[in-house]
Amino acid sequence: MSKQVDDPRDASLETRYTKAPTWVGQDFEGLNTSAMFLSGLIMVTRNRYLAWPSLILGISSMINMHPLRAREGSTGSFSSLILSIGALIASYLPMLMVQNVSSATTTPLAP
Repeated sequence: MSKQVDDPRDASLETRYTKAPTWVGQDFEGLNTSAMFLSGLIMVTRNRYLAWPSLILGISSMINMHPLRAREGSTGSFSSLILSIGALIASYLPMLMVQNVSSATTTPLAP
């Protein structure tokens, strides 16, 4: 019987146990932060032109999310997307609302 060269039971091939590196890092969530800031700004100023870039940033942050890299206390990208959609609705809602139009109550002058 011949001796195998790469026998896994060989004591000289042992290595020390090390844990795998974690994915958790101090990642700056720039897209999330800027989308939430723009959404808040839109809800305050009701600027319809900033609502669309905010929605694009919200979609982009959702596409670029890395669930394994996220910290436990970080805000999710879904909340950023929902806030962007809410800001878009809030900016266009005054255009869609029906306003009360009062009729003229003055009497015409006599000729």
